Amino acid sequence: QVQLVESGGGLVQAGGSLRLSCADSGRTFSNYAMAWFRQAPGKERDIVAAILWSGGRTYYADSVKGRFTISRDNAKNTVYLQMNSLKPEDTAVYYCAARRTYSLVTSKNYDYWGQGTQVTVSS
Repeated sequence: QVQLVESGGGLVQAGGSLRLSCADSGRTFSNYAMAWFRQAPGKERDIVAAILWSGGRTYYADSVKGRFTISRDNAKNTVYLQMNSLKPEDTAVYYCAARRTYSLVTSKNYDYWGQGTQVTVSS
């Protein structure tokens, strides 16, 4: 069973940085596609970034291109989201997701989800 635990959220001023981590406390996820989603109050949960099982390909939503970087360390069963130049509109609950596939998944079609971590960007 995949169990995803996010950490690293918090309150930051606009222009600042945060790094989110998502660890699988159970089995290895080296053959899983991983992604970060976010959901602001009253809005749908949208994909932010995704990464191939090997880390060889990535996808970013237009709103975060050039500011966010997704990466993974399969030896540590951990995926990261480095967020730079944060804006107030980045405020949301951020969720980690996993799906057992060798493809890059850019839809919401993930099988496992973390509990979420709050990111708040003040202006």
